[in-house]
Amino acid sequence: MSIDVVTFGCRLNITESEVIRGKADVAGVADAVVINTCAVTAEAVRQARQAIRRLRRERPDAKIVVTGCAAQTDPRSFAGMPEVDRVLGNEEKLSAAGWAALDAGEKIIVGDIMAVRQTALHRIGRIEGHTRAFLQVQNGCDHRCTFCIIPFGRGNSRSAPVGDVVAQARRLVESGAREIVLTGVDITSYAPGLGLLVKRILNDVPGLERLRLSSIDSVEADTDLLDALGNDARLMPHLHLSLQAGDDMILKRMKRRHSRADAIAFCASVRRLRPDVAFGGDIIAGFPTETEDMFRRSLDLIDECGLTQLHVFPFSPRPGTSAERMPQVAGDVIKDRARRLRGKGEAALRRYLDGEVGARRRVLTERGGLARTPQFTPVRLTAPVEPGVILDIAVASHDGRQLLAA
Repeated sequence: MSIDVVTFGCRLNITESEVIRGKADVAGVADAVVINTCAVTAEAVRQARQAIRRLRRERPDAKIVVTGCAAQTDPRSFAGMPEVDRVLGNEEKLSAAGWAALDAGEKIIVGDIMAVRQTALHRIGRIEGHTRAFLQVQNGCDHRCTFCIIPFGRGNSRSAPVGDVVAQARRLVESGAREIVLTGVDITSYAPGLGLLVKRILNDVPGLERLRLSSIDSVEADTDLLDALGNDARLMPHLHLSLQAGDDMILKRMKRRHSRADAIAFCASVRRLRPDVAFGGDIIAGFPTETEDMFRRSLDLIDECGLTQLHVFPFSPRPGTSAERMPQVAGDVIKDRARRLRGKGEAALRRYLDGEVGARRRVLTERGGLARTPQFTPVRLTAPVEPGVILDIAVASHDGRQLLAA
C-alpha cells in the first residue's frame, strides 16, 4: 500500500479506514500516513495528537493527513499542528475526489457534514487483520444527547438501501466471510427498520453462518429485530447496549430517550426470547450533577440488566455540547466512580465466565490462538488454529478475562 492508516475509535472507523486505503490509491496518493481520529472522549483526541507527533518523528518525509470525527469537529486545531500537512473531513475521506483535493493547496478540506443526505455503501472485502467482515449500513445520528459530539462529526442519520446491503453481504460471504458485523453510528435508527434489514440478510444470504450487531439503542429495537433474535440462531446472542446511566434524572439530563425501567425490561424481554444472550453496555462515570446516590443506581444497573461486558467512560466535557456547560463533578470523584464501575463489571464478567465452565461452544477462530463464542466471549485455544474457522470446543476454565478451551 502507498499509504498507512492509523485508526482510532469504533468499528465504523475500522471499516472506513479500508475505504480510505482504496480511495486514496485511486487518487494516486503516495507516501502518506493517515490518522483516522475519534472524538468520543478528550482522551481519544489526546491519543490521536500523540500519535501524530510520533509518526512525524518516525516518518519525517511522509505526508501526514488527519481525518475522522475529531478532525471534522475541530479541524483548525489539527491544522495548527506543525506535524500535519492536511486535514480531511469525514465525508471527503470516503471519496477519491476528496483525496485528489490534497494537491489543491488548501490545508483544511472539510465540508458541511450536516448537509450530507445520503450514505454510500462502499465495497470492501475482508479487512486485513480481522476475522469478521464489517458491513456499514448507516451513518450519522439524529439525536442530540447532551454529552455527545458525534452528530457534529457524522451528520444526520442516513441509511444504505436494503438491496445494496444484502448484495454486499452476499459478496462478503462469497469471499469467505463466516461472520458479518453490521456497523453504523446508530444502527437501530436504520430506515426502513433494522429488524427488517436483519431478516432480509438472513433470508437472502443463506450461506451466512453468523450475523452480529454492533452497539444498539434498546429503545429503538423493533419487533422484527426481537423476532429475529428469538427465531434465528444465526443472529448472534450478544447485544451491546448504549445505556450510559442507571439514574432517571441523569438520563433526562443526558437527553436519553429511555428510562432505567425501560433498560431493565428490555433485557428481561430479550432474555426470555433468547436465554443464551449476553449483554454488554456503555456507562458514563461522573456525568455533570451526578450524586453518589445517582451513581449507585448505575452500579446497580449492571446486576439488574445482567451486563457481563462493560465499557466505562469517565466523563470528559466535549466542546460545544450542553453537558460542557453543566455543573461538573470533581475529577478525582469521576476517576473513583470509573474505577468502581470497572470493578463491578469485572466481578460480573467473572461470574459469567464461571457459568461457562463445562459448556460446549461453537467459536470462530481469530489470530494468535484466540476465538470468540456467539456471545463474543474470548476463548484461548490450546493451540493456534487458522483464523476464520468455526470449531466446537469444550470450556475447561477461565482466567477472569477469557475462557480457556479444554
